[in-house]
Amino acid sequence: QVQLVESGGGLVQAGDSLRLSCAASRRTFSDCAMGWFRQAPGKEREFVAAINWSGRNTYYIDSVKGRFTISRDSAKNTMELQMNSRKPEDTAVYYCAALRPGSDYRSPLGYDYWGQGTQVTVSS
Repeated sequence: QVQLVESGGGLVQAGDSLRLSCAASRRTFSDCAMGWFRQAPGKEREFVAAINWSGRNTYYIDSVKGRFTISRDSAKNTMELQMNSRKPEDTAVYYCAALRPGSDYRSPLGYDYWGQGTQVTVSS
């Protein structure tokens, strides 16, 4: 059974930084593009960032560009999301996921495996 496990969520003040981590249980994820999504109460799951298998190409939703940085360590089978200058509107449950080859990285439908999510709350 493939597992993705997120960690690092919590309560932060606006403007503070937070780093989320995602650990994959299988080495095969080193060949997959990976992504971060978030879902706020009453809203649809939203694409946040994605990174290709090599880590050389990254993609972000406009609202987090310049504030969030996605990275991966294939040797450790982990992925991270560094979040700086947090805003209250960043409050959500954050999920990591593994992209199906050839799928659109912006759509949650393109991802086969998901973590359980980690809550991030930003207070103003």
